[in-house]
Amino acid sequence: MNADMVVDIIRQCLMLAFWMAGPLLLLGFVAGIAMSLVQIVTSIQDTGFSTVPRLVVFLVGILLFMPWMIQRITVYTTALLRDLGRYAR
Repeated sequence: MNADMVVDIIRQCLMLAFWMAGPLLLLGFVAGIAMSLVQIVTSIQDTGFSTVPRLVVFLVGILLFMPWMIQRITVYTTALLRDLGRYAR
């Protein structure tokens, strides 16, 4: 295995991690902005008021995106294991 193969494997792994985290981070960002706007309008400055809805949004996002995430990770792992003989040389 040469350095180009290692760099390619690491690049694919990091891109997969980026695409896995992206939708959840976007949901958390939107929920955080929405809760901040609600706090500004209502003048409620309780940390639990903003944290609990954000956690619920993350949970719903994980439940909704889980089949897609599992499919992407399965495809990546299958491709990595299929090329294992090529990497062992």
